[in-house]
Amino acid sequence: MARRPVAWVGAIALWAEAVGIVLLNWFLGLVVDKQDMSMGGLDPHAMSVGAWVAGGLFGLYLALCGLVLARTAATDRAPGRLGKILLISAAVTHGLLGAFSIGLVGWLAFVLMMAVLGLIVLPLIAYDRRDAVGVDGAPQAA
Repeated sequence: MARRPVAWVGAIALWAEAVGIVLLNWFLGLVVDKQDMSMGGLDPHAMSVGAWVAGGLFGLYLALCGLVLARTAATDRAPGRLGKILLISAAVTHGLLGAFSIGLVGWLAFVLMMAVLGLIVLPLIAYDRRDAVGVDGAPQAA
């Protein structure tokens, strides 16, 4: 079965996405700071710092999700409870971002979000199925 390669590809995709999110928010923060943009009277510097902090936090979140998938692939074992919760939250996030991206960015962004969603969900399902069955093929007792 291809669960290990899928987990590795998912980890790489999440790391690439983390770098992209950080760079995008860094660029947006620079644009807001250089043009002295303001929304609703907010300080432009505060808005740029907010973009940088949000990008950094979301990038760390995605990198951590990628680390969980990489650990899953390296050990060939299902992630623990916290890892599953983290990956499920990342899957939900990608589903919502995919739904929003159709109208805002286009169908290509939707397809990419759904591909990453599949790379997150497939290892969760594949490793749970394998762990529920014993070595001889008989179901294990809980």
